[in-house]
Amino acid sequence: MTTRTRLLDPAVARAMSALSATAKKGLGDPALAELVVIRASQLNHCAFCLDMHLALARASGVSERQLDLLAAWEEAEEVFDERERAALALTEAVTVLTEGFVPDEVYDNAAKHFDETRLAHLIGLVVAINNWNRVMVGRRIPPGGYTP
Repeated sequence: MTTRTRLLDPAVARAMSALSATAKKGLGDPALAELVVIRASQLNHCAFCLDMHLALARASGVSERQLDLLAAWEEAEEVFDERERAALALTEAVTVLTEGFVPDEVYDNAAKHFDETRLAHLIGLVVAINNWNRVMVGRRIPPGGYTP
């Protein structure tokens, strides 16, 4: 295996970081943002991002119960409110595009819970974490390198 020490050109890393920070801030809910990035990272099998964002989620006040049941959020109706569930459904639809477009009903449900600006930030956040996941998985960056 090739040594993969350099993640990205610094200019690219700054641009990706700016997108992540802007989208997270614009969403306006740090706990929800962490649930979204963790769910995308679960789907993308990104151990580095999971390790990092689980720590950030705990610091943002996300409950251990939500973290424990996030992979099965659809079955854990009493653990996630309607807004969280709409965000998680949209996260999955944008992350896993193997079946085509994001279903209208998923998008429309998210639009009921987020105004146009926050919805744009939510989608931006999903796009950003998917980019980070692909960099970290592609470079085989192991968990444990992040400290809050």
